[in-house]
Amino acid sequence: MDNHGTSKKLDISDQNNIDWGPVPHCFTFMQGRIIDYVAGQSLTVAFPVLPIYLNPARTMQGGFITAAFDNVFGPLCYSATGTPKTTTVDITTSYHRPISEGDELIITAMVKAQGKTKIHMAAEAYNRNKQLIATAATNYIHIK
Repeated sequence: MDNHGTSKKLDISDQNNIDWGPVPHCFTFMQGRIIDYVAGQSLTVAFPVLPIYLNPARTMQGGFITAAFDNVFGPLCYSATGTPKTTTVDITTSYHRPISEGDELIITAMVKAQGKTKIHMAAEAYNRNKQLIATAATNYIHIK
């Protein structure tokens, strides 16, 4: 928020100057690319669907899809709370259709509710053709 109480949208070309807090190795491993960001409100990240993420059906394994959601929720939580002292209480993922190697999983997460000790976020994941792949919701809590 700026001094007038309005949200500030990030110039994505300036993404290296964003304070994401400690970046988990899994975010780097999954090669996330920031597409859009509104401080404390929403974050969109694209993940390539690589051969290492595939199940025997040659589509992205559900666990990797959930990990991608968690890799968006974490930085968004940090942006909203200003602290790395949070932890996931739960994460629920619903899968709507498979996504194949060579495509890109594009996740947009939004803060839905935030209190003193808990933050609730929800997200949707689409492929490059704008087809819904999965949805997720999570709750994080502040830890002391």
